[in-house]
Amino acid sequence: MEFDVIGLGEETQLVYTALVGLPRSTAAELAEACGTGTGSAARTLTELVRRGLAVRTTGRPARYTAGAPDVTVAELIQEGQRQLDSARALAQRLAERHREALRIGDPDIAVELLTGHENISAAVRRLTDDARHQVRAFDRPPYVDRPGSNLEEQRRRQRSGVLHRVVYDRAAVAWPGRLRDDILPSVRAGEQARTRSELPLKMVIADDRAAIIPFSLAPGGTSAAHLVHRSPMLAALQALFEAEWDRAVPVLDTASPPDAGANAPDADTLALVRLLAAGCTDAAVARTQGWSQRTTQRRIQRLLSELGATTRFQAAAQAALRGWLG
Repeated sequence: MEFDVIGLGEETQLVYTALVGLPRSTAAELAEACGTGTGSAARTLTELVRRGLAVRTTGRPARYTAGAPDVTVAELIQEGQRQLDSARALAQRLAERHREALRIGDPDIAVELLTGHENISAAVRRLTDDARHQVRAFDRPPYVDRPGSNLEEQRRRQRSGVLHRVVYDRAAVAWPGRLRDDILPSVRAGEQARTRSELPLKMVIADDRAAIIPFSLAPGGTSAAHLVHRSPMLAALQALFEAEWDRAVPVLDTASPPDAGANAPDADTLALVRLLAAGCTDAAVARTQGWSQRTTQRRIQRLLSELGATTRFQAAAQAALRGWLG
């Protein structure tokens, strides 16, 4: 029956359901309505009173009335949820202890498999919170947590002296609201950010100690991940990050003034060239600047013409030569 999940047995549910429609009933009346013995009904009613699902009036014979189901049953559901949360937290702690015991027993183990979004999110938080020198990351969809949800934690780490270097995939920069609400605030707080048109994988590296990479970038692939400890594999991931970092384009705060003397562009032009250098699409530029799609395309064409460029890459290169990119 439906209330089995909150610990109500079949007979208890039967008596409670009858009591909801028969307020101020005696045990004998409910026994007759349910087709059960009076003694059995009385014991069930006592249990319902104990669990807060019914109230008992004084006097003889005792009469019972069901509590409001939308209140009393909801409280039992919430209590069950709390118990489930406690059990889940215990399972996570035991899983961590199990993984640690395996690593101690076999110090050569280099890669651990993490499963479940909550476990992966918790592992990423532990990895980054334990960083003492720097956090390096490849950022691209798909995401386990909402992009930007860790902004305050990152700011706290940066204030404590932990360097953050992040390479963003173009799809991450184009994610609705991501540039304005997360990436640029992170840059202003001290993050060193760069962009690439496409990254080969998602990754977080804490110091030279460990990294987390997803099992797959395919749909559903974020439900499993690999935790990579010190090993040749971790060294390879670090080398991959540095290679992509060297090829990436810096993300600069679009609000910062250029240092280009008399040739300094206006604020809108500066913002546009820096967004294009960051790999933003027309749609992402329009969202960030609050322009229409047509206005965005018109401004891009005017910028290309002003810089004597035929492609966005050439425009970024010319802007860099003029000192527009800082």
